[in-house]
Amino acid sequence: MLVGENAYQTVWMEGQVVKMIDQNALPFEFRIHDCPTYWDSCMAITDMTVRGAGAIGAAAAFAMAQAFLEAPETDHMVFIDDARDEIEGTRPTARNLFYAVEKVYAAGQISAENAKIEAQRIALQDIEDSRAIGKFGNKLIKNKAKILTHCNAGWLAFVDYGTALSPIYTAKKEGKEIFVYVDETRPRSQGARLTAWELMQEGVPFTIIPDNAAASLMQQGKVDLIIVGADRIARNGDVANKIGTLGRAILAHTFGIPFYVAAPTSTIDTACKSGKEIVIEERSQDEVLYQDGIDANGNKVRVMVCAPGSTAYNPAFDVTPARYITGIITEKGIIKAHHQSITSLFNEINHERTESLS
Repeated sequence: MLVGENAYQTVWMEGQVVKMIDQNALPFEFRIHDCPTYWDSCMAITDMTVRGAGAIGAAAAFAMAQAFLEAPETDHMVFIDDARDEIEGTRPTARNLFYAVEKVYAAGQISAENAKIEAQRIALQDIEDSRAIGKFGNKLIKNKAKILTHCNAGWLAFVDYGTALSPIYTAKKEGKEIFVYVDETRPRSQGARLTAWELMQEGVPFTIIPDNAAASLMQQGKVDLIIVGADRIARNGDVANKIGTLGRAILAHTFGIPFYVAAPTSTIDTACKSGKEIVIEERSQDEVLYQDGIDANGNKVRVMVCAPGSTAYNPAFDVTPARYITGIITEKGIIKAHHQSITSLFNEINHERTESLS
């Protein structure tokens, strides 16, 4: 990704320090946040300094590698196992986090350096997968298409390129005229704060809409295509994604608009039979009751936006049943959101791995 004239990844590792773009500071300030220890990386995942499926996965991979590098000789594996539990407890819905931790934990049984190499590999694979998703998803985008997206599944949500926005960036580079409707995505406004900032950096025409304006836009025929990301996909094709995704899918079904989920195969949890088994993270009610921003003088402010004394329910995700999903855009191609297609895809992946080892 380019920020000004400089290229950045969302998260990376230098020595034993994990570095990441501070997404809580955006869009008002661009800065890099340092995590010297695995615990610092855990905190960055928890407070959403880093967020988004692939970026969380990479940050968790680096955190697991940090734990191996930090572990003392005495009670070495006790330290590492405790660290693993803490890392996995940061964001329970995100499949990429568990996938990455498992891979690095296994690699670390050989050596701490091997754990770090595996974490770097996961980050690089995330970039390649996102680039491939852009290539396949671009085929769905016609010239002059009007696209709606929810939350942020761009390069800030992955190590680079992203998923839901990757096809949009590819289409733009190919010279297609496109326009993006950006759901603000309450309560943390990842659409208004992050997706809008990304699209502005990339020169993609867009406008922010209130979350509750999507139905009216679809009714008026102003949306040709919807692309969203995913935090976990069950074996039957059910998808957990940012709260509000389910509503977009139902609306798309009602108005006959294609609804696609863009995600790498690392987001698919084949051990999870259906969306009913997905744990939904519930976050602090303060995210609903307060909003952060800047005043006219550029000073950071936090304001209460609800009736004083109110309480709030704040689920971070919802689950969209497979029947509402037109298809899943993966790094291997576009598949149907159902058990047979997902099983066939993973059979193909396992066959490729066996062939490469033989």
